[in-house]
Amino acid sequence: MKNRIKVLRAERDMTQEQLAELVGVTRNTIISIEKDKYCPSLKLGFRIARIFGVGIDTVFTYEEEKDGPSSENDE
Repeated sequence: MKNRIKVLRAERDMTQEQLAELVGVTRNTIISIEKDKYCPSLKLGFRIARIFGVGIDTVFTYEEEKDGPSSENDE
């Protein structure tokens, strides 16, 4: 899953520490999410989106794994 947290923070002149404090996590968690090393829970994803005043799909984008199974049969 890709995210735009760094861009959204920059647009609002917000530090990782400030965002972390607002959503109730550590700065290291924000760093890991921004670097795509940690996928946040849905609850945390919504809290982050709410802080920025946007929809969760503006913050996070799901990308299918290239070598993963096809989603055509997942219905």
